[in-house]
Amino acid sequence: MQNNIVTIEGLSHRYSKDWAIQDISFGINRQGILGLLGSNGAGKSTTMNILCGVLSQTEGKVLIEGINMREQPELAKRHIGFLPQNAPLYLEQTVDEYLTYCAHIRLLDKRDVKPAVEAVKERCGVAHFSKRLIGNLSGGYRQRVGIAQAIIHKPLLVVLDEPTNGLDPNQILEVRQLIKEIATDRAVIFSSHILSEIQATCQDIIMIEGGRIVFKDSLDAFNNYIEPDSLVTTMENPPPKATLLAIPGVRQVDFLADKILRMHFDPHADIAEHIVVMSVQQGWRLKEITLEKSSLDAIFAQLSNKKPKPGNPS
Repeated sequence: MQNNIVTIEGLSHRYSKDWAIQDISFGINRQGILGLLGSNGAGKSTTMNILCGVLSQTEGKVLIEGINMREQPELAKRHIGFLPQNAPLYLEQTVDEYLTYCAHIRLLDKRDVKPAVEAVKERCGVAHFSKRLIGNLSGGYRQRVGIAQAIIHKPLLVVLDEPTNGLDPNQILEVRQLIKEIATDRAVIFSSHILSEIQATCQDIIMIEGGRIVFKDSLDAFNNYIEPDSLVTTMENPPPKATLLAIPGVRQVDFLADKILRMHFDPHADIAEHIVVMSVQQGWRLKEITLEKSSLDAIFAQLSNKKPKPGNPS
């Protein structure tokens, strides 16, 4: 048995004269959720479209269960379920009609179609909407139907492109939980440009920026890798901004409210300890202090200048 369900080697793709991605290589194990993180236009969708056989790469190789996607696309695609950013739903069909259609185009045996439809409706929580038109469903339930079509043929790999985009907070929580349940018996790729979505859902992260991998490791390693660059404090008697700016390493001070302020500081500067000591000495009456991680843009900038760690995620 292959250790990885997916192996990608030296993947590059060019649109006209511009390279969308260059030298992308990674492997995916058979279970769990891999987060594909990157800003809009970083190359995530190009990578996923090639991985799923929607787009033919300029260079490199994609193996699904050891099958070369370029050489045997139909065979390789049997192992993949794909939910693109714009879910391929037919709004004029009912949930039952649509999922039955999807089962047929996935070449399920006729005897297996109805049981497969019932199983994914139950698993994705849409069984009570079987006869409802998809166009009359909320955004969250449409996304559930989209996920159902991606798993109806029991693929070994499920690829989800921005699956929580446009959903309200409650719907996001529900879809996150559904994805985690699906990942208990298969591999899932979860793509997003929102860092908090990746952190809340994934065990491993690959970050793409400018068409190249800039980080490849576990979520824990990612969280430890990024150092805080600001802190937020609440003080009963906050000092003037000039007093805080005089502290070595403090670059910027912003008052968020009368007693709440944010301080940006240089890397490796031990600002928190200075603030605590000075608060006691000068009577600022510090009530709360919280270190903040870098913004996503700052993380991209930081990691783009560092070599990604080797090894397969998950």
